[in-house]
Amino acid sequence: MTTSRVWFRDDLRVRDNPALLAAVADSPAVALYVLDEEGPGIRPLGGAARWWLHHALEDLRLELDKLGIPLLLRRGPAAGIVGEVAEALAAGAVYWNRRYGGSERQIDAEVKQKAGATGLHAESFQASLLHEPWRIRTGQGNPYKVFTPFWKTVSELDFRKPLDAPEPGQRYRGHLPESENLDSWKLLPRLPDWAGGLRETWTPGAVAGHELLEDFIDETLADYPQGRDRPAAQGTSRLSPYLRWGHLSPFQIWHAVAARRTATNGEAIRTYLGELGWREFCWHQLYHQPLLAERNLRPEFDAFPWQRPGQRKRNNDDGASPAARVRAWQRGRTGVPLVDAGQRELWSTGWMHNRVRMVSASFLIKNLGIDWRVGEQWFWDTLVDADPANNPASWQWVAGSGADAAPFFRIFNPLTQQAKFDPDARYVSRWVPEYAGPDYPEPIVDVKESRQAALEAYQALRRDKDG
Repeated sequence: MTTSRVWFRDDLRVRDNPALLAAVADSPAVALYVLDEEGPGIRPLGGAARWWLHHALEDLRLELDKLGIPLLLRRGPAAGIVGEVAEALAAGAVYWNRRYGGSERQIDAEVKQKAGATGLHAESFQASLLHEPWRIRTGQGNPYKVFTPFWKTVSELDFRKPLDAPEPGQRYRGHLPESENLDSWKLLPRLPDWAGGLRETWTPGAVAGHELLEDFIDETLADYPQGRDRPAAQGTSRLSPYLRWGHLSPFQIWHAVAARRTATNGEAIRTYLGELGWREFCWHQLYHQPLLAERNLRPEFDAFPWQRPGQRKRNNDDGASPAARVRAWQRGRTGVPLVDAGQRELWSTGWMHNRVRMVSASFLIKNLGIDWRVGEQWFWDTLVDADPANNPASWQWVAGSGADAAPFFRIFNPLTQQAKFDPDARYVSRWVPEYAGPDYPEPIVDVKESRQAALEAYQALRRDKDG
């Protein structure tokens, strides 16, 4: 019996999945997921992401089983495994939804090349972004580097409507290659099991994602422009991990939100859809700059005197070492309440409120003088929504080294940010209950003095650049 194969990646859903629909329409389908952490340029998943992936694959297996589609799990270099499984199944076609990172595109191109050499039909689809990054250019024919004109162009496109899930079809009755056991991948933490807070906070999977989307639209969207900045309130959608893992597609979210437009909520809808726009912009950057997590997009920042753990203290610095500063930041023991609250929320739940993410990142980079890549790596390891594009692009935005970045001299003051967005300390009190007591440490740096030191370093960089 011939079969078609659908190769799942960051699109772990059965609704609005064009690759899955194509596979089912072709012939009895078999699904494949490959955990590839060995390919050139592949970035291994962080701990929180691995926890999410385990449960997401459990959920996907259940959803596919309802459709009569078996799910095979394999671990190793994807380019070789995809071909091996196709040969073992005598598959006539393989379908997948496109990815946009540099190493992922290379893998996909290799799979297509091998498929062509063996007569296997290989076809990919747009499913994870509202736009195809190579199709959107400025009037001069270049990639966009500024968000506003980028989003004006993209948001005026005609986005397709979400697709239904396929109907249950004929189950493949031939021989199935062996599938690896999900537990053998050891994606879940065990010794110690630090994921209790993640289990209490999240339910991975498409069903939970759609429920959360509906709750957000019904209960939160109307107040989104104001509520999204208050970390103690449930003012954000919290849909980021469901987008990151593809439980929800951007097409589903776009049309679900836009369909609720009324005469009174237009601003709220525009503001929220603009956040989808920033996600698109981040992926636009990664497509054109595959080393986004490694290199400053603005090369003049290569000379900036950021520090990293392992380096000695500067001669004129009487504070803690870079390693000690990073540890205090990671553990939420900086003596700066809003920063510490965010870091503790992150460690407990695998998520941090976006306003607090910006404040915490700014504090690490500009007050503690630490290289943005150190913070980006920590978020990569601890966020359930750690995204190959959003994460580094956001860190470069705060650092001032990225596309359409906040100017370096824009330094979030964590004390005034707390006074403005958490004035009654509800958020801080939840995560740092001891902050007003004698056991709470003094700030590891003076906020005002460290801000001035950062500005002086930036002015020196500009003088050197200008000659």
